[in-house]
Amino acid sequence: MTADIEAFERHLAELEATGLAGAPLFSGQAPPLLARAPGRLDVMGGFADYSGSLTLELPIAEAAFVAVQATDRERVRIVSAGFGSDRGPVRDVAFPSLELRRASRSYGDAYQYFRANTERAWAAYVAGALVALRVELGVDIASGLDILVASSVPEGKGVSSSAAVEVASFRALTALAGVEVDPAQAALWCQRIENRVVGAPCGVMDQMTSSCGSEGQLSALLCQPATLENRFPIPPDLAIWGVDSGIRHQVSGADYTQVRVAAFMGYTIIARALGLPIEPGPEPGQVAIRDGTFRGYLANVSVESFEREHAARLPERLSGEDFLREYGGIVDPITRVIPATSYRVRAATAHPIYEHVRASEFRTLMQGGSGRAGAARLGELMYAAHESYGACGLGSTGTDRLVELVRTAGPERGLYGAKITGGGSGGTVAVLGASTAAASVAAVALAYARESGHSPHLFSGSSPGAAQFGLARLVRAEGRWRVVHSAAPSAKGAT
Repeated sequence: MTADIEAFERHLAELEATGLAGAPLFSGQAPPLLARAPGRLDVMGGFADYSGSLTLELPIAEAAFVAVQATDRERVRIVSAGFGSDRGPVRDVAFPSLELRRASRSYGDAYQYFRANTERAWAAYVAGALVALRVELGVDIASGLDILVASSVPEGKGVSSSAAVEVASFRALTALAGVEVDPAQAALWCQRIENRVVGAPCGVMDQMTSSCGSEGQLSALLCQPATLENRFPIPPDLAIWGVDSGIRHQVSGADYTQVRVAAFMGYTIIARALGLPIEPGPEPGQVAIRDGTFRGYLANVSVESFEREHAARLPERLSGEDFLREYGGIVDPITRVIPATSYRVRAATAHPIYEHVRASEFRTLMQGGSGRAGAARLGELMYAAHESYGACGLGSTGTDRLVELVRTAGPERGLYGAKITGGGSGGTVAVLGASTAAASVAAVALAYARESGHSPHLFSGSSPGAAQFGLARLVRAEGRWRVVHSAAPSAKGAT
């Protein structure tokens, strides 16, 4: 059990007492199944995951709970009611079961279905699990469903609130269907949900950490495409926090997408220069590259060869129109080159090459213990990663100021380094400090609040990933819902 169980139970009681959900939360007979998946704090690797970088991710204390129950009603009802410091609005939507099953025949059908109505588009993060079950496993939950989503992961702060909901939803619904899915495979399918049902071009580190992460440990994920290499604890003399800048981050935002496209443009240019076979892809603006050298990942280009052979030939900026005319397209199946857009090709291409090296050194230092010299070097690596984000166009005034405040406080106050996280362009800053430096982090947050007028959310601590948490059930006891860890679920409702 986790520290937030009691808060979640109180939240359920509040929903029932105030009638926020309109109708009873659950209308079926069997105890609802419950899954839990945390958000994540990106420590190193960041948005270079789609270019094959090593990423180092920490599952945070905040998490999404998803409870599911089969009913005899011909509808799928989804209630979303966050809790904690940033709970957001209560949302309640119902889909006719037959209509939703028709929309779940393919990812493309589901994308169009949820996109057609902006007021219910948020439900794609949850109902996308039904699509993946049907497309990937041929499993259809034939009954009606009551689904409750209650998340304490703040939205728009770059800590993967969407991945937490996707992973928890998928785990709960596969359990209801009586299907066991390997946690890493589940993460890959949850990424597919976000890419192809929601339509956001995220990498895989978010879902993998939420699904497979371990409490108090950094997950080392080599994104080629998704190999969990190891998990390791943070040295006892160090700690990692997150400080929210108050600038909303969205992985589907234009900045993130433009930098991702620019990196793939750089990969095509390097492949052409090396004489790798390039053929037209399945769609206009796409190409296929036969690459036995880097295996399709920019992170496998060495820093030495990049600086010696490739950096000079990459334009600082290049329009999409000129790139398409000269090179034909990119290998990324998720994004498209926009002719009218100007892309920062050199910086976006360089970032994953250097970030992979920085993340690898960071892991080595962490696993070897810290000490003052080691902690100082860890901080240098974080500051370098932050500067690289800015060079790509993924910085923001708020995150830059938070990093500056940490740097000013410095090792004298137990703070060693900081960087913007995830997809950048706002969101949360990761801070590395001595394990005794909580007061210094709070002082940074207070100074930022006085300057900006925004009181930052502080992320502190960790919690288990969905697989480590396991499954639970909700049972009625003394007139309230209680969380009880359960045995293996039944297969009722699956066909």
